[in-house]
Amino acid sequence: MKVPQAILKILGTLIILLCLVVIITFAANTLFDKKVIGEVEALFANHKQQEKRVISRAELTSLPSPVQKWLEYSQLVGKERISTVRLKQVGSLRLKEEQPWMAEEAEQYFTTVDPGFVWQAKIKPAPVLFIAGRDKYSGGSGNMLIKFLSLITIADGTGPEIDQGVMLRYLAETVWFPSAALSDYITWEEIDETSAKATMSYGGVTASGVFTFNEKGEAVNFNAKRYMDNNGKYSLETWSVSMREYKVFEGIKIPTKGELTWKLQSGDFTWFNWEITDIEYNRPMSY
Repeated sequence: MKVPQAILKILGTLIILLCLVVIITFAANTLFDKKVIGEVEALFANHKQQEKRVISRAELTSLPSPVQKWLEYSQLVGKERISTVRLKQVGSLRLKEEQPWMAEEAEQYFTTVDPGFVWQAKIKPAPVLFIAGRDKYSGGSGNMLIKFLSLITIADGTGPEIDQGVMLRYLAETVWFPSAALSDYITWEEIDETSAKATMSYGGVTASGVFTFNEKGEAVNFNAKRYMDNNGKYSLETWSVSMREYKVFEGIKIPTKGELTWKLQSGDFTWFNWEITDIEYNRPMSY
């Protein structure tokens, strides 16, 4: 049976359009990756070098007892202070409770003398679709950039609420590079034998949260009041990070799995599951 010419023309047009979409998406993704590479290079190039020296037990004595126990459990004593970090992460996330989970793969880079990070992720809502995400904290300011197919901007957030949020994120994620707990920009206040309040001040922004530890000395939870974006409007809500399954990377024991949960009046909303698959400390920047 001969296919009508009109149908052949429609199919040909669809194939051409599909090829154009693929080419444009590839170009947009290349530009997005290039932008992130530049931001990572700038983050590492601008951070201050610190003197290489190992951490002594005496440096921990001024800290609250549960924080001392955590840092000792992390095998930090006798190790070099961590100034740069590169890690790989997998996970899943959802934007609303009724939505399906989306797979996520990410890399993240940190500096600790001047605190900052760049997080880049690919989120896959469907097999042939992806969302490119980049969260950045540098010089005390933050920016969350999310693009569908690296092309269509979904979010490009800046402002004081974002600055507070990225600072709290950095503070919670120090469990992956625990020598940052000794930094001048973080102060500690003991609450009881299993919890302590950490306050971070940098770049004109201050934020606080409470770490909870178990009997072994593992940091198992971080709670803080963080701004939550509700369709363009922010509300201050309780943000909770759970942590578990400690493993040793380059001599440092860190949690490798956990969840992020908003504790709302309507109930808990767990929206992100994370797992650290690899981590490197004090290495030259490589992408």
